Amino acid sequence: MAGQVELDETLRGYVREVSLREDALLAELRRETAALPGGAAMQLMAEEGQFLGLLAGLVGARTVVEVGTFTGYSTLCLARALPADGRLVTCDISPRWPRIGRPYWERAGVADRIEVAVGDAADTLARLLDELGPGSVDLVFIDADKTGYARYYEDALPLVRPGGLIAVDNTLFFGRVVDPGADDTDTEAIRKFNEALRDDERIDLTLLPFADGLTLARKR
Repeated sequence: MAGQVELDETLRGYVREVSLREDALLAELRRETAALPGGAAMQLMAEEGQFLGLLAGLVGARTVVEVGTFTGYSTLCLARALPADGRLVTCDISPRWPRIGRPYWERAGVADRIEVAVGDAADTLARLLDELGPGSVDLVFIDADKTGYARYYEDALPLVRPGGLIAVDNTLFFGRVVDPGADDTDTEAIRKFNEALRDDERIDLTLLPFADGLTLARKR
């Protein structure tokens, strides 16, 4: 049986040529984000945004929560995958970055599906649990401060319906998770988070070696 195929630039280019459907609006947002300080490193891969939209469609998502908006590329991908009466609550600690994304959401015709919640995402998740009730969310996407992952996950799990999905970005963390010399707080937090999910009997689990590592946890 074949093992993992190594993707060099030629093969990665082929994959993009035959499968990536990033349109002009998304590409424009990507270019604006890349021009920001640190923007190129922080923004989502186009392929990952497309995959998130596919996941939202596969689970029949009507209600989505995103922890970590940044400039709203993933927000746009997810919102486009929702029905016209769908709802996406996206959380960010600052209003600065979502303001960049909003004109793109408006141009895409999905701004009315998107609610930006500014502040501590844990507070927003607690509010949503009180407002919507347990099992009311179809999909949660976590891509925020790494030391907060464990808390966001635990706060999100009661919100998600059985069969719903939690997707977590950066779970390979630039490969630092296997570097014995990497002992910074972010890397340690990701290692502990990955180990905790491996042993969590409340979910079905896979960690995809895709982009910077994308963990999918399906609530049982």
